[in-house]
Amino acid sequence: MLIGYARTSTTEQAAGLEAQQRDLKAIGCERVFSEHVSSVASREQLAQAIAFAREGDTLVVTKVDRLARSTVGLWDIVKELDGKGVGLRVLNLGGETVDTKSATGRLILSIFAGFAQFEREMMLERQREGIAKAKAEGVYKGRKPTARAKAEDVRKMHAEGKTPTEIAKALGIGRGSVYRAIEDVAASSQA
Repeated sequence: MLIGYARTSTTEQAAGLEAQQRDLKAIGCERVFSEHVSSVASREQLAQAIAFAREGDTLVVTKVDRLARSTVGLWDIVKELDGKGVGLRVLNLGGETVDTKSATGRLILSIFAGFAQFEREMMLERQREGIAKAKAEGVYKGRKPTARAKAEDVRKMHAEGKTPTEIAKALGIGRGSVYRAIEDVAASSQA
């Protein structure tokens, strides 16, 4: 059985997720697990896909970076799949489909996973250099603190009896930011 796994990092990438799902179904995946989550976060749907797979099945992804961000992370997943007798197929790895059920497929996957990790590390390095340069020139100000700008709204909604979860959802901010705004009010009233 072919089991598909599709992932995007954010909900804003809905079209990318739909394209992955379409490609996975087109090659015959009978079941597709999908999620919007960072590759470094807990990936519940990936865990479910692996748990669902049985000996002789193949887990299919469209690209290797949908599955893992590092070579070590990728091989941890391959090792787990191997332990269950499950193969891995990557549909678009350098323009080729690669299947870990063959020695050649494993070699190609290893090479391309190394390149993908290298490319990501280079991108992050360039990003850090750009930020450092912008800071040195006094141009970089960082991300605007959106939650702090909504602190007054948080306080009003909290005073109205809304829960932190309701406030966070209504304002589009994290619950931690809501708690900080509420604590700031409590701290300033005690001072």
